[in-house]
Amino acid sequence: MKKILIINGGQNFGHSGGKYNQTIAENTMNILKNLENTEVKITNVSEGYDKNEEVKKFVWADYIIYHTPIWWFQLPNGFKKYIDEVFTAGHARGIYMSDGRTSDNPEINYGTGGMLGGRKYMVTTSWNAPETAFTLPGEFFNETSVDNGPLFGFHRMNAFVSLEKMESFHFHDVEKNADIERDMNAYRNHLTAVFEKELKPQLA
Repeated sequence: MKKILIINGGQNFGHSGGKYNQTIAENTMNILKNLENTEVKITNVSEGYDKNEEVKKFVWADYIIYHTPIWWFQLPNGFKKYIDEVFTAGHARGIYMSDGRTSDNPEINYGTGGMLGGRKYMVTTSWNAPETAFTLPGEFFNETSVDNGPLFGFHRMNAFVSLEKMESFHFHDVEKNADIERDMNAYRNHLTAVFEKELKPQLA
């Protein structure tokens, strides 16, 4: 039985009602519940949480799926607070033990003190920016991808606690050129392909 934790980082703030990421999370649930030998839990950050219970969920899970909008090129404030509180509460309790260094040789091994080894994570993001803003010469992000640019720190954060990255999925142009049916279909295909591969029995 593979255990999967979904974390919905969408929230109601300003002109955002959090509905887009709620839709993504619902699509995730619908796909995963149809896979054999899986157990799924979900945390909707905007509904509140107990940081110590969330630590237990991270330790429980084999896979973590994060869903987050991107606001001003970063994580939303509520989702960032969630990570700060939960990861800090997870010190020596299953998320991380230390930064990995020793006082004898503090110059090396930074970021090797994570405790979530053997687990994997996936992230989805939603953007007003079109995909071409990341890919075309002369456009805003200078041909730097979401994962290597705005999410670089997020991915290193997960590496710090010893989580292994699975292929991300990014929703673009969700305000000016949204097509929910098209985008959710593409995402469902992505998620299905990733987990069919992950859950495929390993040959001895």
